[in-house]
Amino acid sequence: MTDTAPAQAERRLFDGVLNCELSLPAALLPAAGPDRQPQAAALLAALAQVEDLRKDEPGDEHGGLPLLAQRMDAKLDLILALLGRLARQADGLPERALRWSSRGLRLDLDAAGAPSPGDAVRLRLQPADWLPDLVELPATAIAREEGDRGVRVWIAFDDLRADLAEAMERHLFRLHRRQVAEQRRR
Repeated sequence: MTDTAPAQAERRLFDGVLNCELSLPAALLPAAGPDRQPQAAALLAALAQVEDLRKDEPGDEHGGLPLLAQRMDAKLDLILALLGRLARQADGLPERALRWSSRGLRLDLDAAGAPSPGDAVRLRLQPADWLPDLVELPATAIAREEGDRGVRVWIAFDDLRADLAEAMERHLFRLHRRQVAEQRRR
């Protein structure tokens, strides 16, 4: 594959498709390894089920939960967030600024070990800050840009299973909806 300019990579991955900019624990690994797409699809589907039952915004259809259930839900959120932080520290997966769409993602890495365009990689990502479980997605680096603080890399997902692609789109929709809700509160 030829080197794709960063501007072209941005268009390829993010134009006309829902995307989110956030910080999540993420790393790129060599492409060798077992196919973990079924596990990734199952995790994202389970996240969707859990989040469908949660109250994200006032006025949501779940806003009628009794006050005691809302308090228990908030306490559970705190405990899960704490466990997630502890697991990240134990796992050593660094939190990185990234832009994520169903086509791929852009992330900032340290210069050492950053892939070059055309390199096959596996993206290891913790999709929810409150759940210390990871997804691994097959991808290919399509662009790379050196900077003062490291390397910015664009990766395109490779041949994702249909159920995984659908689960990822649903997850990204929830992340985007949450970001919009947070911006409205500010």
